[in-house]
Amino acid sequence: MISLIENQAENRILLESIPSRNIPVIGITGPPGAGKSTLLSAMIEYLRKQDKRIAVLAVDPSSAFSQGSVLGDRIRMQNHYLDKEVFIRSIANRGYLGGLSAASSDIVSILQAFSFDYIFLETVGVGQSEIEIASMASCVVVVLVPESGDEIQSIKAGLIEIADILVVNKADREGAGKLFGILASMLHEKDDQGNTGLVKTIAEQNQGIDDLWIEILNQLSKAPKEKRMERLLERIYQIVSRKRMENFNKESIAQRLRERMDLPNFNLYAFIREIEP
Repeated sequence: MISLIENQAENRILLESIPSRNIPVIGITGPPGAGKSTLLSAMIEYLRKQDKRIAVLAVDPSSAFSQGSVLGDRIRMQNHYLDKEVFIRSIANRGYLGGLSAASSDIVSILQAFSFDYIFLETVGVGQSEIEIASMASCVVVVLVPESGDEIQSIKAGLIEIADILVVNKADREGAGKLFGILASMLHEKDDQGNTGLVKTIAEQNQGIDDLWIEILNQLSKAPKEKRMERLLERIYQIVSRKRMENFNKESIAQRLRERMDLPNFNLYAFIREIEP
């Protein structure tokens, strides 16, 4: 089913036929090298000890030649690969901005039709542009490392703004305490109600995973109906927008534009109104 969606086959009937379940979607994002996959692997191990069934959708950068996935998070989560209660799928973003694949929303809907307890959505880690994950995840976890300290100001308006939880991973490294303090100060300025969680972890040593999961459950418990409605509304907007663009014939429009762009009365906005689907 995912392959059909990813390859842009006729999917409307397929998607309309599946049940819609409100299974929590936990987004994992952050700069490259922050240890997102290692942290995710540690969380899967933690949840499997509680007999939870897990699905992971890992969105990787695309190969410039094949358009296929090049990182392959399934390799980095190989400890769980043979576990029949864990489903892991890597998909290529195929050049799509926002840190996610254009098909991610539909694939999440497919995963929610099955009896998983939690769905994890990991983005490619490209920085500020991956804020789209906020519209798809019930809880957004942004992973940073001590080396991110000098970059905080530049990503402040993006990743930190969408975070439900900020994680300082690799907290045994020099500078972790300083970064934690900077983030705590920034969160106080952003929201003095303490709505955004802040946690330290050392994923490679499975340290702090229990604290992180407690914070995730805390975030999932906050106004679930309102947050779900906001996410569904944004997904509706994305799906409808994508559907309307299917009939956008760029070559045909280019020809019409070529014929009219030099006319004295040419107006861009009037032209757009004429060609809108």
